[in-house]
Amino acid sequence: MSRDDIVLISTADWDNPFWTNKQHVAVELARCGHKVLYVDSLAIRQPSASGADLKRIWRRIRRGLAGPRLVRDNLWVWSPLILPFHRYSWVVRLNRLLLRMGLSRCLASTGMKPELCWTYNPKTHQLIDLDRFTRVIFHCVDEIKAQPDMPVAELERAEREMVSRADICFVTSQHLLETRKAWNDNTHYFSNVADFAHFQSAMSEDVCVHDDLARIPEPRIGFIGALSAYKVDFELVSEMARRHPEWSIVLIGKVGEGERNTDVSMLKRHANVYMLGPRAYDDLPAYLKGIGVAILPCRINDYTRAMFPMKFFEYLAAGKPVVSTRLHALQDYAHVARLAGTHDEFIEAVATALRGRGATLDSRLDVAREQTYEARTRKMLDLIYARGHQHA
Repeated sequence: MSRDDIVLISTADWDNPFWTNKQHVAVELARCGHKVLYVDSLAIRQPSASGADLKRIWRRIRRGLAGPRLVRDNLWVWSPLILPFHRYSWVVRLNRLLLRMGLSRCLASTGMKPELCWTYNPKTHQLIDLDRFTRVIFHCVDEIKAQPDMPVAELERAEREMVSRADICFVTSQHLLETRKAWNDNTHYFSNVADFAHFQSAMSEDVCVHDDLARIPEPRIGFIGALSAYKVDFELVSEMARRHPEWSIVLIGKVGEGERNTDVSMLKRHANVYMLGPRAYDDLPAYLKGIGVAILPCRINDYTRAMFPMKFFEYLAAGKPVVSTRLHALQDYAHVARLAGTHDEFIEAVATALRGRGATLDSRLDVAREQTYEARTRKMLDLIYARGHQHA
């Protein structure tokens, strides 16, 4: 297989504590022998005057001035300096110029001659000259336009064109496959996966339950992920805490990720809801080890309908029984997890899981073992190089 150099256009900064497809794919491509330039987010959403956004802008300026940095073997990260106000045509033209000059400098300093552009950003074709690449891959992992504060009509037009122009498109849910395949027939479904070895370490005797979790009474019901109101059903979590004060409901993640005005006051009213905040990726197995049942209390809306939760296979790899709301993407895994359609069903499913009833540990691990970044990336690369056609 070819070892072409790759420019990966992300929608998440490399150092975001919540690693997503973008970082994991970049790492796996680098492991496969490709030289990868990981390009931090090009700011799809217009920034606000909030402290978090201002800090991020300042951090971006500092890193942008420093140039690309080597973070792993074969893997560099670049934080380009561009203006975030893409709705103005003059800003788009200026950003194209800045990106062209900045990218040329990065490639010269790293010695890369990229053949592939692997992008997650639906506006890539507006900002970067795609004709310089032999192949263009668009990896659609979310219904971005369904997130809060997004320019919906603008993103719809941009993504339709981006998908159409790509040589190959990958999606992470059946819903995304149905919609994107209408724009590009060479669209393929690969669900989100997990770092099996990393999360299976939760079952190792060498890993101890993290101290701050160990102090919380059992049984512990755990959720790991962004605590944003458009993703998480806070009413369900609150109702579960009210009905079962003997349960400790542990929420690990940043409040308001992707949604600045998230209100978690209803959760804070419950003494048995513990909001621990974000935790490092490396520490997550030590938290999952101390969880009795892992949950995905997701809302059902346009965003989650197209979402395959990354935590699903991570939970299974850690050996945990899983209870989720009935997400479209998880229907094929009802044999290893409990999928609930109502609040009552969800809470009863958690109670049943705590009693040890449900899928066996071996069946959970067998499913998770099949869904790894290594296997998925290999299959994706096989498809990319199978056609061998060039970007027109």
